Amino acid sequence: MTREELTALKMPDEPGVYMFRGAKNEILYIGKAASLRDRVRSYFASDISETRSSAIAKMAASAHTLTWIETGSVLEALILEANLIKQHQPPYNIRDKDNKSFNYLVITKEEFPRVLIVRGRDLFQKWNDTDIKKLFGPFPEGSSLKEALKIVRKIFPFRDTCLPAKALAKAGAPTIASPASAKAPAGKACFNRQLGLCQGVCSGEVDSKEYARHVSHIVALFSGNFQGLKRQLAREMKAAAVAERFEDARAIHRQITALEHVRDVSLIKNENRISSGGPSSGHRVNVRIEAFDTAHTGGTDTVAVMTVVTDGVPIKDAYRKFTIRTSTNDDIASLIEVLSRRLTHQEWPLPRVFVVDGGTAQLRAAQRVLKNAGVGIPIVGVVKNEAHKPERLIGDSNAIQAYERDILLANAEAHRFAITWHRARSRKRLIRD
Repeated sequence: MTREELTALKMPDEPGVYMFRGAKNEILYIGKAASLRDRVRSYFASDISETRSSAIAKMAASAHTLTWIETGSVLEALILEANLIKQHQPPYNIRDKDNKSFNYLVITKEEFPRVLIVRGRDLFQKWNDTDIKKLFGPFPEGSSLKEALKIVRKIFPFRDTCLPAKALAKAGAPTIASPASAKAPAGKACFNRQLGLCQGVCSGEVDSKEYARHVSHIVALFSGNFQGLKRQLAREMKAAAVAERFEDARAIHRQITALEHVRDVSLIKNENRISSGGPSSGHRVNVRIEAFDTAHTGGTDTVAVMTVVTDGVPIKDAYRKFTIRTSTNDDIASLIEVLSRRLTHQEWPLPRVFVVDGGTAQLRAAQRVLKNAGVGIPIVGVVKNEAHKPERLIGDSNAIQAYERDILLANAEAHRFAITWHRARSRKRLIRD
């Protein structure tokens, strides 16, 4: 394919799964994206072999066409990608013929099934079919699957390591094995239950029938049956309302709403990895760069933005806007505020490099914020000339040498995004006034 042929396809700026196809319409590679248009466009960059890998360049060059499937969320795209890879076994997705390098989602065959992520090599060596109720995958990247499961667990809590209350009582109140908790006696809720991530299997708050119903929702979700799952939840909500179990009905309604609003870009942070001979290939992947910039009118109506570039590609779903609360006309104070607020969002993956717009003063202010927060991530400042064009980069020299192009792109995107948003806010205010 060529970039011109790609442009003619008019791909949507929506989440989904894309498939590069060969001369006989065979599938060469399957990938997921928060924005199909932006993600696929990156395969036709002039420096693709340098920034990605020779395997990607070869795959894109040999492709004759491309098809895609839009999804309602990035979570749906991740699950659909895994199901399609399992079905079609595309050559540029499969790194090991025995699938030992992939990750799988396992639902165990127990009275209270556990939901676990298992590495392929462990699955095939240590697990038997008699242990597994349901198996989903392969998922190309374990970190993406972990991010997905965090989201799913907030919607449909499940058991992973704690023991059922019956087992604990029978064993004479042994401890509950939970990776995030201290030892707990039988009948006491594990740490995940306290966080709302487990239904209380260990504390006896849920019976096996009710727990099985929740597990069936997870099965439907990872089977890719999103619409069927929503219809099933709607029926359960209606039945609960008819029976005047209004708390249950409200809880199910929250689950439906959560499924309809899943848009987490962290799920696709590893989508750029395509096999090119393993880790020794020397090609960097998954390098997230975050840039920050502010905009204001004479020191008033100050706003700030964060932009994200991953491996040379702007990830627009990850862009963020901040209305600055600092009342003074102080660019340094605004930068300190936006960085401090950004660091409170632990659900956002941390970048390889932070980029700030400005000179030594801005750089040192950013360094203080990160130091106080205990975050040891390199910071680079982009110094501009009188025409507001990049003049030089200051800060971490190793980061500058390794990621100069991405740093400048992220900074340019931050400046554009901040000015665009500030102007839009100003126009709205003028209309109101």
